[in-house]
Amino acid sequence: MKVKKAPVEIAEAQMRRGVLELCILSIIAQGEVYPSDILKKLKASKMIVVEGTIYPLLTRLKNAGFLSYQWKESKTGPPRKYFKITAEGKVFQSGLHKSWLTLSKAVDTSIKPKRKPSTRKSSKK
Repeated sequence: MKVKKAPVEIAEAQMRRGVLELCILSIIAQGEVYPSDILKKLKASKMIVVEGTIYPLLTRLKNAGFLSYQWKESKTGPPRKYFKITAEGKVFQSGLHKSWLTLSKAVDTSIKPKRKPSTRKSSKK
């Protein structure tokens, strides 16, 4: 039996997916990184993501030319794929960040209650 999610949970998941590219690119822009480290940073920032979501997104970003990767030997197992942002990826990430700031400001403005004009009389003498 499948448990039905509440509408708020569904909307929240959609919002998270919408900003996930920006978050991932921003993490990788800080330096070369292994996918499990990306997951740890996302979880630490309360961006709950499952492993099955991140790998297709990394592949899509790599195929778009925004990321590159290289294999590195691991002391604890098989070689690991480390991702790095490309120059084109930095431009894309910067554009996404500007878009996010604009959108975030617009959302904040639209959901804030408008202040009613003050009806107090000033006490100028």
